[in-house]
Formats: sequence, structure tokens, C-alpha cells
Amino acid sequence: MKHATQTPPPRAGESRRVRVPAPRSQGAGSAHRAPARRSGRWAAWAFLAPMVVYLLAFYVYPLYRNVDLSLRDYTVRSFVQGDAPFTGLANYAKVVRDATFGPALWHTVVFTVVSLAFQFTIGLALAVFFTRSFRLSATLRALFLVPWLLPLIVSSSTWSWMLNSESGVVNAVLAAVGIDPVNWLTSPDWSLWSVTIANIWIGIPFNLVVLYSGLQAIPSHIHEAAELDGATGWQRFWRVTFPLLRPVSAITLLLGLVYTLKVFDIIWIMTKGGPSDASTTLATWSYRLGFGNLLPSFGPGAAVGNLLIVIALVFGLVYIRAQRRQGAA
Repeated sequence: MKHATQTPPPRAGESRRVRVPAPRSQGAGSAHRAPARRSGRWAAWAFLAPMVVYLLAFYVYPLYRNVDLSLRDYTVRSFVQGDAPFTGLANYAKVVRDATFGPALWHTVVFTVVSLAFQFTIGLALAVFFTRSFRLSATLRALFLVPWLLPLIVSSSTWSWMLNSESGVVNAVLAAVGIDPVNWLTSPDWSLWSVTIANIWIGIPFNLVVLYSGLQAIPSHIHEAAELDGATGWQRFWRVTFPLLRPVSAITLLLGLVYTLKVFDIIWIMTKGGPSDASTTLATWSYRLGFGNLLPSFGPGAAVGNLLIVIALVFGLVYIRAQRRQGAA
């Protein structure tokens, strides 16, 4: 008969020590997770690398070169050889003192504000109209996208032909109703409005698409509740639809602002900024300084372009701050 072996009791002053086995599985799991975590990090950087290269090559470097051009006295020879002297803010001072700066800035403000106002208003009206279901709704929406899908050179050339003083279809219609022809593109009083009308026509589809998507995201039961409370159609739009559409409206106006500030193709093809700088904006003036003369002024042209970038950046920061305040509220 075997007797069980008993552990002798601890002596006085001693405490029994219990050995706890080391968590081998946890250490092994951590060792296995570390390489997996590193490989995941490298995979993330691999996916980000193309975007980073793209931003550096097509945004950061051109912006750096543009700033460098505006801070040096570049000529054609120094542009090729790269030995232009540093002049600081002299090009910016030269641009601001130029007689063309004031009118060009004013034309830019008028062109941008009027374009945005009509593009947004007409686009919103069309978006509200197309929220109603009727036959050919999808077909009409697709047709409204045509101005946006056409290349700008095609749209601008078409408007130049339509507004031609002698053979344009617009003057032909005016003559048919007994109105004298208008020199749309060659008159200092009308050239800026002509390019603005063309830009409004081109920008309406963008506003229609974005605002229509925003309207589709508003739940229908909210409108039904407002209708049950006795709200009229205008009250439902102004007190329900428009406030809920405010975030989409803000980003639409911001994108439209940035796009309109840099519009060059339409104005240059239709009027080249003329006559007598009557339709010159900061964008067309920048191009004309840098590339439109036999002796280009690279520094002042880059300075005007940088002023446009600063204006767009300021409005972008204002939008971001307004969004943060709205989110905090």
C-alpha cells in the first residue's frame, strides 16, 4: 500500500512560493502579431505612395516653381539657364501698381459673383423641378449635362459663333423681333457680360447634379410631416428643404468659386480679355503676362497667379471654419 507524499509545511518565517507558468502563448502571439503589423504598415505606405508622388509632382513642385518665379527677375535667358536674380516682393509691388490690376480685379469679382449667383439659383431651381417624377425626367437630366461634358474649347467657340455681331444667331433673333444688333464680343460694354453668360451656361449642370443629389438625400417623411402641419410649397422649401441642403449648398458654392476664379479658356477664346481689357480678369492677365507677349514677364505673371491662389485659399479656410462652427453647434 502506497502512501501519498505530503509536502512539509513551511517553516516559521518562510512563505510558500507558488510558481506561475509563463504565458508562452501570449508571447508567441505578440511575436507573430509584430511582423503582421509591420507588413500592414508597409502595405499602407505602398498604397499611399502613388498618391504622394502625384501630389509632389503635380501640385507641390509646380507651386514651388510658381512661387520661385514670382520672387525672381526671370527673362527668357535666365529661365533657361536658371540664374535669375532674387528680387523679393518686387514683382508683387509691380503688379499691384499696374494700371491693369484694378480693372482686372473688378472684372474677376463681377464675373465670379454673377456667375455663381445665376449658376446656383438656376441649378437649384432645376434640381427641385427634377425631384418630381414625370415622363422623360431622366432623359432631360441627361440632356442638361451636355454643356458640362463638352470640351471648353467647343463650348466657347459655339458661343463665339452665336454672339458674332454680323452672322450670329443671337443678333439674327434680335433683328427678327425688331431690336438692333449688339456687338456682344467687340463692345467694351458687353464683352464681360457675354463671357459671363457663356460661363453661367457651362456651370449650371454641375450645380444641378450636386444639388439634385443633396435633395435626394433628404428623407421624404420630413416633407410629409411639414405638409400635414399645413405648410405651403414655398414654406416647405424655405423652412425645411433649404436649411437641410445648406451643407451641400456650401460645398457647391465653394467649388464653383474656385473653378470660376481660374476660368481662362472661355474668356480667352471668346474675347482674349478685350476689347481694351474690358473683359480681362486676373486669370487672363496672368496668362498674357507670362505667355501672351514676345517678351514674357514670367515674374509678374506668376505673382498674379499666386494672388489667385491666395484668394481661393482664403475662401477655403473660411468654409472650413464655418463648417467647424456648425459642427460644434
